[in-house]
Amino acid sequence: MPNLKNKKICVLMGGRSGERAVSLRSGKNVLNSLKSQGYNVISSDLDDDLISKLKKEQVDIVYIALHGRFGEDGVVQGMLELAGIPYTGSKVLASALAMNKLAAKRVFVAENIPTAKYLEVDASENIKEEVAKIEKQFKLPIILKPTSEGSSLGVIKIKTWEGFEKTLEQSVAEFKAVFVEEFLVGQEITVGVVGKYQDLQALPILELVTKNEFYDYEAKYTAGLTEFILPARLNPETTKKAQEIALAAHRALGCYGVSRVDMIIGQDQIPYVHEVNTIPGMTDQSDLPAEAAHLRISFDELVVRILESAY
Repeated sequence: MPNLKNKKICVLMGGRSGERAVSLRSGKNVLNSLKSQGYNVISSDLDDDLISKLKKEQVDIVYIALHGRFGEDGVVQGMLELAGIPYTGSKVLASALAMNKLAAKRVFVAENIPTAKYLEVDASENIKEEVAKIEKQFKLPIILKPTSEGSSLGVIKIKTWEGFEKTLEQSVAEFKAVFVEEFLVGQEITVGVVGKYQDLQALPILELVTKNEFYDYEAKYTAGLTEFILPARLNPETTKKAQEIALAAHRALGCYGVSRVDMIIGQDQIPYVHEVNTIPGMTDQSDLPAEAAHLRISFDELVVRILESAY
């Protein structure tokens, strides 16, 4: 591992997704942490001339603090690969797989990783026919999700078939690719994963108890709407199983350096994977730093561990 304090680092934040505001908060925290630790660090938004700017500034490492599309989905990672600039976190394929929830779920099914029953909506087909197909295969309530968004953007709980056709039509118009999955009742948990290769560690499990109907965007980013319980109220056997599944999901997608695996403990006590986030939030309210802190891993130390994943 080279001495990273001799390297010039750029924290890449902001971007063009619906998670821009969250990314700016994550990036600012990372930037301040690296500055306080004596690293040579600058920041940048996701500009059209990003690579030219990085080359002009003679940046050695990019710390990616982007969330959502065009940042967490492999696009920026591919640009940096072509430019030959090392960057933090998962590489192109894992980033793309994790961001595309349908692709990720297909991997989970193939690898025998528990995940909720789902059905892709064929946007090229007649919406009425798609609705009929969904009604035939699912009992209410169900969850309607965009295929490639983060932070629960566009996620809707469907409790009645009345008006569902219009809702589905609007969702397809806005997000293009969407799918439905069964609504699982149980404990919402999230498990951070940090490290590389054999040095891979599942962090303590965080339980999320929201005042909303489910852990949606509002619940994630509005103070007071969600109670965070750390460690989660799980028996030792379920805790171990959830951490093992988190590591399995991380490895199955080929993630690297860091991830956060969101799950629900079903009424059958099986941990079902919702999704894997390859660039977890680093805001003051984010799950990953809280889980790390429970192991007495400071925010500064966590930032450096992620930084080291560039090599």
